[in-house]
Parts: sequence; structure tokens; C-alpha cells
Amino acid sequence: MKKLLVSAALLVFAAAMLASCSQRQKWTAEQRKDMREILHSYREMIYVDDLTDTEFTQFANGVVSALEARYPSYQALATMPAVADTVDVAVVAAIVEHLEADARNIRHVYPYNFLVAQGVLPAGLDHDQQRAFYKCLAGKIYNCYTSERAFVDAIMAGTVEPVNMRAMQAACADELFGWTLTEVDLIESLE
Repeated sequence: MKKLLVSAALLVFAAAMLASCSQRQKWTAEQRKDMREILHSYREMIYVDDLTDTEFTQFANGVVSALEARYPSYQALATMPAVADTVDVAVVAAIVEHLEADARNIRHVYPYNFLVAQGVLPAGLDHDQQRAFYKCLAGKIYNCYTSERAFVDAIMAGTVEPVNMRAMQAACADELFGWTLTEVDLIESLE
């Protein structure tokens, strides 16, 4: 009986130590807030830029949660030599997750208003028509790339051919709305 009580006491002590250690490893609310502030600099990325404020908050919270799960100690993450690269990878992984979850999220890469301004799509499409267009476009894109990750990697590397992408967009516009793109002017910036 004495051995059982000692064993039980040791188990309780070990559990308390584990709980204490895990409590110290968790990020504080302030650290999560700091990381969300860092993620605001990603609002300039085309996918992230098109998110509404609510969508961005959800996106940023997802990235913070993924980073916290991978790096339970905020200090270990913050002091890594390649912390910026690690955050970049987490952001790209979140974008890929969004595209895998719903192919129509391609609308954040090629926003409707941008495509109207470029003459690719007619103005005044309703929500269902836009959804049909993005579903069509996602299908064409994913037929050209081996995965959503390969597509996002190509965007990040700047190897997505604008002419090929415009051809896919025009094909969907024609198939769905009979909208024919007769002249394509590509504008490239040299930033």
C-alpha cells in the first residue's frame, strides 16, 4: 500500500511538472498580437491584399495558430536566424490550404474588379456567375499545375506565364458568358 501511495504521489508530481512546463511554453496573448502585427506586412501580397478585414483576421489567426503549434516557445521562434523565412513559409502554406479548401479562392489571386478593368470579364456579374468563373478558372489552372502548392510556388517565383493565364481566363469567360477577349494588353511593372 505504501508503494502505491508513493507511486501515486510521484505520478501527480510528474503531471504537475509537465503541466507547468507546457504552461511556460504557450504563447502569451501579447506574443500572438505581435505576430499578427508582423503578418500585416503581408497585406501587400496579392492573395492576402484581396481578403476582407474579417477574412484577413481569420487568415492571420490561422497562421499564428500554425506557428504556435510548430514552435511552442515564442522566444525560440523569435530568435531563430531565419524567422522571416519561417513566417513566409507559414503564410504560403496557409494560402495553399485556402486554395485546397475551396478552389474558388483563386478569386483572391485574380480579383473580379481587376479582371473587369483588364477587359477579361464583363462588369455586373452576380455572385453565382463569379463563382462559376472562378471554379472554371481553378479547374484550368489545376490542369496545368501538379498541385495548388505548385501553382502558389509559381506565383511566388514569378514564373506564371501572363499570356497563358490570360488565355485560361478568356476561355472561361467565353465558355460561361460568351465574352470574347479580342485584344490583350499585358502591363508589367519593373519594381
